[in-house]
Amino acid sequence: MLAGITMLTITSFAIEGLLNPLLVRWFALPNEAAISTDLRVWPLTMAYSLACVAAGGYATAWVARREPVKHALIMGAFQIVLTMMAWMSYPAMAPARNWIAGMLLMLPASWVGGKLRASRA
Repeated sequence: MLAGITMLTITSFAIEGLLNPLLVRWFALPNEAAISTDLRVWPLTMAYSLACVAAGGYATAWVARREPVKHALIMGAFQIVLTMMAWMSYPAMAPARNWIAGMLLMLPASWVGGKLRASRA
């Protein structure tokens, strides 16, 4: 699970670090904080976030000795808990729809990553 959370975190921050300045420019946003509230940008940020969760599920399944998909789902559930904690700590960081949609899609995304790895093993 630690491998998956690490993968998810590294890929998320790397993508955001590279993409956020471009999104501000492409969508003529006033600053990076506006990314989380702009509905035009939201599908893209949701897509890469879920891809990072899937990568975390893949990494978790890769290091799991038994039941790789189950481990990937556990990683997704743990990420939901971490996301809830972040939402409660920083409620104004993003609209509730962003937090809720992300949490609803985390288990399916981690499952996809786990299934992908299990099918290649």
